[in-house]
Amino acid sequence: MKYDVVLDIQNEKEEFNFTDIAKQSNGSVWFKCGKTVLLATVVVDYDEVVDDEFLPLTVQYIEKSYAAGKIPGGFFKRETKPGDFETLTSRIVDRSLRPLFPKGFAHPVVITVMVFSVDKVADLQRLALTAASAALYVSDLDINKSITSVRVAKVDGEIIYNPTLEELKNSTLDLYLSGSRDELLMIELRSIGSDEAQMIDFPSTDPLLDPSVGIEAVFVHKSNAISEDELIEIIDNAQKILFENNKKYEEAFKPYQKESKKLTLISTDVDEEIYKFVKTNHLDDIKEAIKNLAKSERNTELKNIAKKIKEHLEADEEDILKAVEKVKKEEVRRAILQEKTRADGRALDEIRPITIETNLLPSAHSSALFTRGQTQALVVLTIGTTKDAQMFENLTDDTPQNENFMVHYNFPGFSVGEASAITGVKRRELGHGNLAKRALEPIIKLDNQSIRLVSEILESNGSSSMATVCGGYLALKAADIETTEPIAGIAMGLVTEGEKYAILSDIMGLEDHDGDMDFKVAGSKDGITALQMDIKLGGISLDILKEALYQAKKGREHIIDIMLEAEKNIVHNEGVLPSSHHFHIEPSYIVHVIGQAGKTIKEIIEKFEVAIDLDKKSGKVKITGTKKENIHKAKEYIEGIVKKVAKTPKIEYKVGQRYKAKVARIVDFGAFVELPDGTDGLVHISKLAPNRVENVRDVVKEGDEIEVEVIELKGDKVSLAKV
Repeated sequence: MKYDVVLDIQNEKEEFNFTDIAKQSNGSVWFKCGKTVLLATVVVDYDEVVDDEFLPLTVQYIEKSYAAGKIPGGFFKRETKPGDFETLTSRIVDRSLRPLFPKGFAHPVVITVMVFSVDKVADLQRLALTAASAALYVSDLDINKSITSVRVAKVDGEIIYNPTLEELKNSTLDLYLSGSRDELLMIELRSIGSDEAQMIDFPSTDPLLDPSVGIEAVFVHKSNAISEDELIEIIDNAQKILFENNKKYEEAFKPYQKESKKLTLISTDVDEEIYKFVKTNHLDDIKEAIKNLAKSERNTELKNIAKKIKEHLEADEEDILKAVEKVKKEEVRRAILQEKTRADGRALDEIRPITIETNLLPSAHSSALFTRGQTQALVVLTIGTTKDAQMFENLTDDTPQNENFMVHYNFPGFSVGEASAITGVKRRELGHGNLAKRALEPIIKLDNQSIRLVSEILESNGSSSMATVCGGYLALKAADIETTEPIAGIAMGLVTEGEKYAILSDIMGLEDHDGDMDFKVAGSKDGITALQMDIKLGGISLDILKEALYQAKKGREHIIDIMLEAEKNIVHNEGVLPSSHHFHIEPSYIVHVIGQAGKTIKEIIEKFEVAIDLDKKSGKVKITGTKKENIHKAKEYIEGIVKKVAKTPKIEYKVGQRYKAKVARIVDFGAFVELPDGTDGLVHISKLAPNRVENVRDVVKEGDEIEVEVIELKGDKVSLAKV
């Protein structure tokens, strides 16, 4: 393959062929970086014009199994519907490139990125955007900006720009930024929880721990939320990298740009006469409508005004509606910038009223109904075992992975008053669920369990994804799940006009539509665990961004205080909720809790109706059940076994020595016995009597006391003969 452009970008060799592959598309690139090969194409339908409010852009990111030397799993041995990673990557590319298209662009555009070969260490989301942007830049569309991305990791306290996947696995931060030479367009962030060793001084007299230990290392889970100041510093440095890389791309790609074709742009201009008439005669009607729009995302109020005006004005209703929309937008922004008031009367940093109910679903493991203004999320939690995890396999994975923490977000039409049927999961729903997952995942540590959170959006006017975060945290607490700290989410907005600007907390749908920026930030009182930002302005100063982040922090603190009050009143769904308890015993005592061939632990499980997990190395004991009372009884029973063994002097067994033993369990091949210090031993059927024995029970029965002699020692196994 001949490459037209070869660049060194952040110590990576990137190669581009613009002339030989997929030549019937409007723009294409064969892109190679290491062992990764992608094809990106841009196709424009210049014959069709879509008269719609939204840009008719579709982005498809498609992975081919053969790229990693794999055959697709499942019944059909070919690629089928996109996986979650493919869908989320398509969204990232779409959100990064969409701002490049001119206002009023009306031709359908499809951008396709296909992965033909993959390097196991490749960051496919970064490379996909690079390829898509290159194909768009050299296409016959009149777009002359390059877009690229930077990923940031934090490993052992050190900031790494564009890390390898291996470095990212050990990172406490995953920050993805995209932008042009001049503008930061998109930010996505998640902090990554980790375990940190803390030395605990245990009393040497504790009978449940080895007296010789004294100090033991206990691993404590941390959320690793990032502070606002550190985030701003990282973004500042990342913007410099975006500038340098895009400068290289644009200079190198310019010779391969196709001649631009003439575009059809739908006029967004409003008829000046109609506009003046509406503003002069119907401003009060529009102001009243704005108050109602503040309570709902439905647009019927403005349509009714347009119909009313048409009765007195000879003009097309669509043109009238455009004028009404323009006056409405101007009035919303004017009130915010000049009067510092919002459509619903709130101050700029004021949060809407919040109400919380927990465990209102008696048969679910836990539930939380979180209502903030006209946004309402019912979040329901289910606890399962590791077998209930979602299995997935990314192209760069060697083996399938398990997702033990799942957040599923559903947005039915009735939540915004739409008469639409509930269908399959859309990209937006998948993205919002992923954002909530990123926010909550750092604060929990799953221990041999799976957790599924489902957010049912029952009403929406303003960020339902952030309501999902708040409801998700409360559902975790309503299920008695241990967390490192409370997490809340808030949607922020920005309105600017020249030098004036206003930052809005807890924005509603109206402010999202008419504002210049919206971003969603989730975290604790101390830092950020997840962030998603799309900038409509075409850039934002870091000073304003910093102010917005601190205003968001103030809003989170307010919401968290309300959530903590609600947390005090949680009543768990006893008898339904699987509860668990963790504690440690000295590892050498685990064998006594298990008993001969598991007899003791089976008896505990059956007697107290619990599940028990034991770790022989650490001595960790986990008891799970639906009744807390039984869990504590099982714990006391285990502690009783340990105390009994701890008080019994240990015997150093030697071959030839004889002891009294109690028959604990009979099997076909012999009898397991308990020696004086609790040690288990086996008397094989051939050692039960001088002559051949056909049935063990002909010689001994469970509970019998017999005299035995040690005939062999192998590790911790003691072989015996009946005397």
